[in-house]
Amino acid sequence: MPATPANAPSRSAPAVEYTWNAESLFKDRAAWTKEYNALIELLPMLSAYRGRIAESPETLLEWFDHALNLQRRVDIVSFYAFMLRECNANDAEAAAMSSQAGTLIAKFQAAAAFFEPELLTIPRETLDDWLSKEKKLRVYQHYLDNLFRRAAHIRSAEVEETVGLAMDMMLSIEMVNSELTNADMVFVPAGGMNGRVIEITQTNYETLLNHPDRELRRTAWERYHDGYVQHKNTLAANLALAFKRDIFLSRVRRHESSLKAALHESNIPERVYRSLIDTFKKNLPTWHRYWAIRRRALELDTLAPYDVWAPIAKKQPVVPYKQAVEWISEAMKLLGKEYSKAIRRGCLEERWVDVYPTKGKRQGAFSYGAYGTHPFIMMSYNNTLGDVSTLAHELGHSMHSYLTWKTQPYIYGSYSMFVAEVASNFNQALTRAYLMKEKADDTQFQIALIEEAMDNFHRYFFQMPTLARFELEIHERIEAGKGVTADDMIALMADLLEEGYGGEMAMDAPTRRRIGMTWATFGHLYMNYYVFQYATGISAAHALAAPILAGDEAAAERYLAFLSSGSSRYPVDALKEAGVDMTTPTAVEETFATLAKYVDKLAELTDVY
Repeated sequence: MPATPANAPSRSAPAVEYTWNAESLFKDRAAWTKEYNALIELLPMLSAYRGRIAESPETLLEWFDHALNLQRRVDIVSFYAFMLRECNANDAEAAAMSSQAGTLIAKFQAAAAFFEPELLTIPRETLDDWLSKEKKLRVYQHYLDNLFRRAAHIRSAEVEETVGLAMDMMLSIEMVNSELTNADMVFVPAGGMNGRVIEITQTNYETLLNHPDRELRRTAWERYHDGYVQHKNTLAANLALAFKRDIFLSRVRRHESSLKAALHESNIPERVYRSLIDTFKKNLPTWHRYWAIRRRALELDTLAPYDVWAPIAKKQPVVPYKQAVEWISEAMKLLGKEYSKAIRRGCLEERWVDVYPTKGKRQGAFSYGAYGTHPFIMMSYNNTLGDVSTLAHELGHSMHSYLTWKTQPYIYGSYSMFVAEVASNFNQALTRAYLMKEKADDTQFQIALIEEAMDNFHRYFFQMPTLARFELEIHERIEAGKGVTADDMIALMADLLEEGYGGEMAMDAPTRRRIGMTWATFGHLYMNYYVFQYATGISAAHALAAPILAGDEAAAERYLAFLSSGSSRYPVDALKEAGVDMTTPTAVEETFATLAKYVDKLAELTDVY
């Protein structure tokens, strides 16, 4: 069981059943090293195909078989090292292994870089003829269609090889941020009303913000952000470097902008991004109303940033991990018994989840894995309703991967970031709806559940679109040749958040400085134009969940087909087939309507007080 968040236990403390199943990948680190060395020796063999891809359909098929098998093995080796490091940033050996894995990825990309430019020299008519004659090649039809769609932005073999060799260095930019924020950054402890002093870590920070002691919340929020302010110049320089990397790669591949480059990869129209931001700005009054209701419910004259997560319910539910698994499994029965059973088995038998907070564990939560492994989850479960929601969210990702890997060949065994956040938020929507019915007579639980919902909407439908505005503005400034300093980033972030709070938040100079560092607390910004997809994801999720919650079995079947499609279809097309068109603002508008209903319900329930 977990220790208190203020005193996170050592990595060896939790029982094995609550740790991720590392041995299902490699017996031990020596076995990993053996596989790593084997792959390093095998990668040069890919060069034997250089200049031969156009020989025959048999040679092309041989390449696919050989190269994809190597890539799959590289994925597993890389994931294992990454997961070890993320679960314990203080593990120096794991950090070294992760660095080695980055080198391995770069070497593979460099070794395989000649393939797509060479494949594009074959006339499309010839490839179509090969597919008609060689049945085993037909599985690559969508891959080839997508390749030729991207053809104008694929460079020569020499350029692609150079980019591949540079990826290790480019990926290190994100690692620098992770090492600084998760391993090196130390925060001044928080202090509560009773004089208690509590250590602030990446794994307990969110728990502290949910504490009823306002003084504890204040000191935790201020000192946590002060830790980032102390390193503002390094953090800003590193993020600017990541954005320059995005711009560099977009220009190498002859895109008009880094935004167009990011969206082009998954064939997403630019209007999807622009429409999200416009619709978000138009609906900010819904958020303004929520902040006013939250302030009144907390009986405060003025809301402060550390009150955003303050508990309103007089009694917060305590939910043990196994109870959370049970609730989520029951909620997911709307998608069929097999879906529900897979969740229960993964959480309680196959050890998909690294459950509890431990020293050195990175902040946040994620689901990750590799084709041929379990879909693993890293989180820091603290028995709260918010943790139930986080587990449901990550299990959405995991089941997306599980069904994709079960259904699709390796070539389509991944899915774009654009659809990833659909599955996660969908699971939260179903779990929330299930608990609203199960606990309909428990007012305190209902309030706590709405608080959880609003916390989730705050992250995905307030913070993420705000970060998307920030990301676009900073990218465009750099693309225009303008210098960007830490203070520039802080000022822009503070302005955007102040607009979102609509006058309900106290904003003196120290608060603006601290809240302006919000961008530095989101490592998501190191993934080029990723954050907007949280907002589109939650929108699509609620649009797809509505008919299923109403009992539409056909909608459930369409949704399962969507989860099983991997990258065999373009993401916007896959969502259309599932039942939602993200090229229009309809889903975003409907989700704001859902948000407004939660705000109304919270106002109704808190009138009791």
